[in-house]
Amino acid sequence: MTEHTEFESSPDAYKVKLDAFEGPLDLLLHLIRKHEVNIYDIPISLITEQYLHYLELMKELDLDVAGEFVVMAATLIHIKSRTLLPRPPSEHEAAGDEEDPREALVRRLLEHQKYKAAAELLHERETLRSAQYIRPDSRVAAAAGDDYEPELEVDLFTLLAAFRGVLTRASRRPRMVLPPEQLSIEDRIQQLLGRLSETEACGFEDLFADGDGSRPFMIVTFLALLEMIRLKLIRVFQSGGFGAIRVYKRARPADAPHPIGDPQQ
Repeated sequence: MTEHTEFESSPDAYKVKLDAFEGPLDLLLHLIRKHEVNIYDIPISLITEQYLHYLELMKELDLDVAGEFVVMAATLIHIKSRTLLPRPPSEHEAAGDEEDPREALVRRLLEHQKYKAAAELLHERETLRSAQYIRPDSRVAAAAGDDYEPELEVDLFTLLAAFRGVLTRASRRPRMVLPPEQLSIEDRIQQLLGRLSETEACGFEDLFADGDGSRPFMIVTFLALLEMIRLKLIRVFQSGGFGAIRVYKRARPADAPHPIGDPQQ
């Protein structure tokens, strides 16, 4: 690797391609699971509010938010308005067969969920053979017995949720007045790789604790982690559905993607 040529040097120049991660339907399914709501009876006000919060955070991070995310936001707002605004009675309503404005969305979510489940089953069968889907630990499993939960690899929206938590907790702490420092993404990646070289794994939130606590520093750190995932320098796992998230350094495979801006790409 050649230093300072592999990564984009600033958040303004760096964009994560969301199509390499997940789409708007995946975000909605994530929110439904997170809030443990019935997919057949979606609380549209809550889900719309949460979706817009995620969209705002993705835009602040300068992620490459595809048009389909914006279209879904407009769809949710439209459905919300239909559920809130009074409508004049119609013949269909009188007959009791007026469609719930959420039903078309539910059908799309169920179809997408079925497709993802099939794809994940095929992926699991393929990757379990190479021990890439979970991190089994025979010693921990033997000690914990039936209570053992293997660490599962997390998706983009789980990371975004964890990052929102980091930002929220940081906002409650007293601000440190330090001279401004323009930290590049490539420099932050080198720092993180050095930190991860000192231990087998590191807690996700711990990786945000060695800076000045400013929002720009945390954004650069998060973008650096996303780039490291894309380049297959790290793997990120979580115990169960709501356990701690841990980051593991990995040997970069030969088929890893090229860094953004790499002349060999």
